[in-house]
Amino acid sequence: MQHAEKQARLLGAELNLGRFSWSSWSDNEFESKSGILSAEWIRRFEVDYWNRRERNQQSETTWRTDYRVIFNKLPADEVLSPELLLNVINDIQPDSRQRKRAVQVCSALAKFAGFQADFSNLIGSYSPRRVNPRFLPSDAAIVAARDSVSNEAWRWVLGVIACYGLRPHEAFHIEMSEFPVLEVGDMTKTGGRIVYPLYPEWAEAWELDKVKLPNFQRVHSNAVLGTNVSDAFRRRGIPFHAYDLRHCYARRCFEFSLPPDLAAGLMGHSVQIHINTYRAWIDRATYRRAYDALINRVGRPLPPVM
Repeated sequence: MQHAEKQARLLGAELNLGRFSWSSWSDNEFESKSGILSAEWIRRFEVDYWNRRERNQQSETTWRTDYRVIFNKLPADEVLSPELLLNVINDIQPDSRQRKRAVQVCSALAKFAGFQADFSNLIGSYSPRRVNPRFLPSDAAIVAARDSVSNEAWRWVLGVIACYGLRPHEAFHIEMSEFPVLEVGDMTKTGGRIVYPLYPEWAEAWELDKVKLPNFQRVHSNAVLGTNVSDAFRRRGIPFHAYDLRHCYARRCFEFSLPPDLAAGLMGHSVQIHINTYRAWIDRATYRRAYDALINRVGRPLPPVM
């Protein structure tokens, strides 16, 4: 480990001074008569990647989920080539999120290796907006599911995700000193933010200020925490996914007539994401309820006397 750290510092210094040359860093173990093996190109790419980025929990998660997953599909002991990268891309289902990721990652590696390769025509048409609308539970179904959970820690996790529209892993990075307002810590995907409950009655009745977490909360990465929450929902027979609760909060923002910029801020994403993605889960009945509430509210604008 000390040798690796020393080599990384030396490489960083050469890059900063403009004295870097691949020839001085070649390793015969990874060379062949016809070129450099995939494993060596990936190693060099990773060194360069971290030389240009701060290494923190978020960037580590991005490396594992966006890059390492794709790089693991490359045969380490074969010479890297555009054809090898193309095979990896073609082995992934078209028009899927992973296909889009594979094209982006393989294109980055090809550019880094100096190949003249263009995979952009293989990226497909994946978009979160194209995902089929999922079944979203009613608020009554959410209450019933929560009440069915016997484990108080997991009952609290379900309740706080539902009430505040959190990403599943965010339940493990919160602060409740100004309850019922919740603060999400800056170790999450998009940094810290303030969140208000929809409904505040849930926050009070479920005593969400009395934080109860499963024992593993301080151990794992955000990605693993999210997976653990999903697994816990499935094991307990909860009839919807953990992330459905976040979509329900987005739906509730619409029903409460929150402006998109305010709703997006509460949920910790951009206005564009809020409009393009989360509103895709809003059905005709929800629009009707929102319309009826606006039309029947006291003090709404009225037409001139006919």
